[in-house]
Amino acid sequence: MSDLKNFIVTGESKIKIRDYMTKPKDGISKEKIIKKTNLNLEKMESFQDKLYSEGKEGLVLIFQAMDAAGKDSTIKNVMSGLNPQGIDVYSFKQPSLEESAHSFMWRAAKKFPVRGKMAIFNRSYYEDVLVVKVHKLYENAKMPERCKHGDVIARRYEDIRNFEKYQYNNGYRIIKFFLNVSKEEQKKRFLERIDLKIKNWKFSASDVKERAYWDEYMKAYEMAINATAAKNSPWYIIPADKKWYARYLVSEAIVDVFKKIAPQYPTLPQSAQDNLHKDKELLLNEK
Repeated sequence: MSDLKNFIVTGESKIKIRDYMTKPKDGISKEKIIKKTNLNLEKMESFQDKLYSEGKEGLVLIFQAMDAAGKDSTIKNVMSGLNPQGIDVYSFKQPSLEESAHSFMWRAAKKFPVRGKMAIFNRSYYEDVLVVKVHKLYENAKMPERCKHGDVIARRYEDIRNFEKYQYNNGYRIIKFFLNVSKEEQKKRFLERIDLKIKNWKFSASDVKERAYWDEYMKAYEMAINATAAKNSPWYIIPADKKWYARYLVSEAIVDVFKKIAPQYPTLPQSAQDNLHKDKELLLNEK
């Protein structure tokens, strides 16, 4: 798994986010890493075609991060060679009135793909143990009082673990990426969004306000990762200060899960193969 073993969290032991780097080690060749990424993209294209044709297992990729960590660009670049027919991409923003009237996982659960397809979640039900936890938004939720007392977030961790286990038992793999950007790099990217007119549309004043809660968010991510990481639904803490390196590690993780799924093209029964030969003869003998 190359360097991937240094970034995967499977729940076997507790982690501290501060122990994970936000950029590659000195001496790593950007040129070589980009070549490896391109090779992975070719492998992903082949694997996805088999996954789609076999139709036995579904794959869900969840991307979580602080603002400006590079979720959009990572998704765009790593998934660039995949067949759009076999992949769905969803971005989960502030819940609508309808979504708020359902359970916190409802809007994401209904976006799970049919088996054989992939889905990418740009943010997800994990927002309900991140921003909801940091700002205690559950206190004003339109729910019974019994649902808003006690350790609400701990119950949601349990719900998530059970949900992801349920999905695995029904033919789905879920892998989760935390793009670990440094506070310094986030500031640099925010300033770039302000200074460059073509990036002004990306900037939001609310991003700066949320930055003031950086420490609380890091604690929330750390707790969420420790509470929900599992062998069959792991987290990857991806250093995100250098986008080319983040894209490489994400592509490595996707190739790795594809190898575990090991999709194969379906084999036709003998009767269907016989019909293929007959149809071929008909085509060749056309006048």
